[in-house]
Amino acid sequence: MSVVMRRIWAGVCLGVLLSGSAGAAMAQMGGRGGGADDDQQAAADRQKKDEEWGNRSLSLKKQKAEGPCPYVKVLYDAARYHQFKNDVQTTAAAMWTGEINGIQSECAYQGTDPIQVGMDISFSLGRGPQAEGQTNVYHYWIAVTERDKTVLAKQEFELPVTFAEGQQRVDVNTRLEGIYIPRKDITISGSNFEVLIGFDVTPQMAEFNREGKHFRYVTPTEQKPAQ
Repeated sequence: MSVVMRRIWAGVCLGVLLSGSAGAAMAQMGGRGGGADDDQQAAADRQKKDEEWGNRSLSLKKQKAEGPCPYVKVLYDAARYHQFKNDVQTTAAAMWTGEINGIQSECAYQGTDPIQVGMDISFSLGRGPQAEGQTNVYHYWIAVTERDKTVLAKQEFELPVTFAEGQQRVDVNTRLEGIYIPRKDITISGSNFEVLIGFDVTPQMAEFNREGKHFRYVTPTEQKPAQ
């Protein structure tokens, strides 16, 4: 793996690990049983954190990029996920489905700094009549490429989804930050790169998508009332 690839995905992994660590820390704090001393210490910690971080902006959206952002798009062949029992492509045989509905992205970079990319990804996940259990883990990936050229780096992510009893579809919005794209010099702008997103699909699923086929479960509010 090249130095560029290592630097890009070190940034991605850092962002993900920080989010996970924060969640774990909150869970541990919530599970503790403490008395007055613990409450006073927690209050003191919160006050110290507010003093240190209260006036700082950590949102990528509030930073300004000096040039164009990388192109961010969904790869068509991997935009949808369809798993069928015994590979029979019918609604009755559907197990798990998924669709990437859209992406909103932004970037920030100045001078020779690396390009920082953040994005919100919208998913619609479905549970078909042949699905077993209520929970499925969807796998998707993000790749950074030189525009119309080679893949610089790629990383896979997991998206666990639990469906309520009788629920056929769940809509999920995922926030991802911490994608860093190093630049050799100030003349390299974000328009030289693409960030691609897609499900981890089999060759059969990719062919299914290329043919323009897909199933999408509708919610009760989206169903047309009977005439």
